[in-house]
Amino acid sequence: MRRPLRAAAGLLLAALAAAVAQAQPAVIYELGGKSDRSFNQAAFEGAERWKQATGGRYLEFEVGQSAQREQAARRFAERGASPVVAIGFPQAAAIGTVAREFPKTAFAIIDAVVDLPNVQSFVYREHEGSFLVGMLAALASQSGKLGFVGGMDIPLVRRFLCGYEQGARFVNPKVVLLSTMAGSTPAAWTDPERGAELTRTQIAQGVDVVFAAAGTTGLGILQAAKDGGILAIGVDSNQNHLHPGTLLTSMVKRVDLAVMQAFGGVKPGITSLGLKEGGVGYSLDQHNDKLLTPAMRQRVEAARAEIVAGRLKVIDYTVANACR
Repeated sequence: MRRPLRAAAGLLLAALAAAVAQAQPAVIYELGGKSDRSFNQAAFEGAERWKQATGGRYLEFEVGQSAQREQAARRFAERGASPVVAIGFPQAAAIGTVAREFPKTAFAIIDAVVDLPNVQSFVYREHEGSFLVGMLAALASQSGKLGFVGGMDIPLVRRFLCGYEQGARFVNPKVVLLSTMAGSTPAAWTDPERGAELTRTQIAQGVDVVFAAAGTTGLGILQAAKDGGILAIGVDSNQNHLHPGTLLTSMVKRVDLAVMQAFGGVKPGITSLGLKEGGVGYSLDQHNDKLLTPAMRQRVEAARAEIVAGRLKVIDYTVANACR
């Protein structure tokens, strides 16, 4: 799985290295900040890789409260930054407002669609990557009971859940899946204690693999899984190194690719990234290679190839609303 992702990133970096930026790009991280070891960190790594490849410099801001989203976008536009890249769907309204005010400035947003001629909207087919880790969870489970703990209860997170459930049932139609969300407000992304509490509840009900799709709240989920003697699945960034031996894998969401592409030149419209584009996948490294047997890898890779070829369809919750 690592080779296709590296190849895609390598081609992108080669293209970026040949580009000369006419303006300094800027990135606005969402709540949790660039050191959240998950979603925002993936964006930060993309900005850093662009910097290393091009020798360019970029501006950045970490949102601490909701009012700062629009303020930061406007400030960067006023300073002549371009493109201005917003990390996360909560920034959609801010980017929509500011992009209209500065029609000659390029903007990009991740995980939302802003339909303006100077905005590139990056969306991900998270259900495809979640399908693969759902397969791995079912293959690794001894109890036949899987867990899912999400962050904020929104359609985006339920897309992860729906893909995870489909992958698990593809392997074992009788699998039992327990799912819960950390909350219904943005605070659900930044509450590790709440994540740990919900995970312990699932462990008490017999879950032996849990998927954490919850931002920094997920750090509590992963820790509780380790403490409870079960396996966990990380999200967005490769989190395998956080708890070697108990992190079955991570559902990687290559936000870094979107940031590098935007920094290299915004292409207005919607850009969808899934398995075919190397935008999502699962992580395999020295920290979890003993947990994923050759047979498990072979079966999941076969499914990945079928999805890429279009022969295996994974339902998108936000389109079909077919999962719970």
